[in-house]
Amino acid sequence: MVTQVLLKSSFRLVGVYRGSLSQVRCLATPSSSVPTPTAKASFSDVLADGPSLDDFISGEPVQRVQLGNKNGPRLPEFLKTKIPSGSSFHKIKKDLRGLNLHTVCEEARCPNIGDCWGGKEGASEEEGRRAATATIMLMGDTCTRGCRFCSVKTSRTPPPLDPHEPENTAEAISRWGLGYIVLTSVDRDDLVDGGAHHFAETIRKIKQKAPDILVEALTGDFAGSLELVSIVAKSGLDVYAHNIETVEALTPYVRDRRATFRQSLKVLEHAKKQGVRITKTSIMLGVGENEEQVMDALRELRKVDVDVVTFGQYMRPTKRHMKVDRYVEPAEFDRWKRVAEDMGFMYVASGPLVRSSYKAGEYFIENVLKGKATEKRTKSLIADELAASQQTRM
Repeated sequence: MVTQVLLKSSFRLVGVYRGSLSQVRCLATPSSSVPTPTAKASFSDVLADGPSLDDFISGEPVQRVQLGNKNGPRLPEFLKTKIPSGSSFHKIKKDLRGLNLHTVCEEARCPNIGDCWGGKEGASEEEGRRAATATIMLMGDTCTRGCRFCSVKTSRTPPPLDPHEPENTAEAISRWGLGYIVLTSVDRDDLVDGGAHHFAETIRKIKQKAPDILVEALTGDFAGSLELVSIVAKSGLDVYAHNIETVEALTPYVRDRRATFRQSLKVLEHAKKQGVRITKTSIMLGVGENEEQVMDALRELRKVDVDVVTFGQYMRPTKRHMKVDRYVEPAEFDRWKRVAEDMGFMYVASGPLVRSSYKAGEYFIENVLKGKATEKRTKSLIADELAASQQTRM
C-alpha cells in the first residue's frame, strides 16, 4: 500500500519506516497574535521619563521609615554612655593588641569600657592607671557554651590554648600599673581540665611580676568539678567570683543548658571552703524575674557565705539574643542594695550600668576604706569609754 501524506493547514504527517507509520510530529503554526519584539529603550529615554530634580526638592512631605521595635522598651537616658577616651584607655588597648590578648570588655560589648579602662577622671596619669580596671579574658575569644544573653563567639571546637598567654598576660598587667585586675575566661568544655591549670598558672605569673596587685578570678563552673575549682582557688588569688547571672527559675532560659543555679552555688561554696577570703557573684535584672525570686536567690547566696553581690541591668547585645523584659529604674537598684546589705553581704554594688567587674578596683578599695573607717571609729569609741570610766573612778 502506498504511503499517504496528508497535508492539512497546521499539521504534517511525516515518515514511513519498514512499511509502517513510525513517527508523528505536530508543528503549531505561528499565531499572528504573538507580539513582535521591540527595541530596548535606551538609558537616556528611561532617564527622561523618570522623576526630575523638582520632584526631590518640591517640599512635599516624605513618608518616614520607622526602624526597630516600636513596641519594645526604649533605652533610658541613664543607660547611655559616652565614647571611650583617655591616655589609660588607649595604652591598655594598644598593649592588648600587641600581646594578642582578649578582654571581656570588648568581646561582650560592655558599655562601661571607657570608665573602667580610663581610670579616675581628673586625676594624674599615675593615679588614673591605679584606678583603672581591666577584665582579661583568658583561653581565647570563643566559648563552648551559648548563653542567651552573651555576645561572645561560640563553637564546639575552639582553637587550642596559647601556651604563652599566662606570661603575656602577666607582662601586660605589670606594665599598666593597675591596682586591681579581673581575670575571666570563656568556658572550655572541650578541655579535660576545663582550662583550670591554665587559669591558675596565669594568676601565679601575675603575682610573681606584680605582687601588690589585687587579682579577682571570675571563673566558669568547670562542669561542676569541685576538684578543678580547688586548683584555681588555691592559686594565690584575692577574690573568687562566679556569676549565678539570674534567679533559679529563669536559669534554664537565660544560661546555657549545662549551667544550673545549684551547680553555681556549689562552686561558690567550695571556693570558700578552700580558704578564699572573698567570694563574689552577680545578678542581672530586667530578664523577667520578680521580687520574690530575687529574694530567694539572695537567701541561697547567704547560705553558702557569699561576701559580695552586684546587681546590673541586662542589655541586649544584638537582635539574635534574648529581649530585655524591662529597664529597671535606678531607685529599684538602690533598694536592692539596701536589702542585700541588711541580709549581711559584706559589699553590694547595684546600679543600671554595674557589671560583675565594673569599677572593681574602685568598689573594692572603697569597701576596704569603709572597713578601716569603721575600725577607727570603734577604736575611738573604746578610747572614749575608757577615758570616761577612768574619770568616774577619780
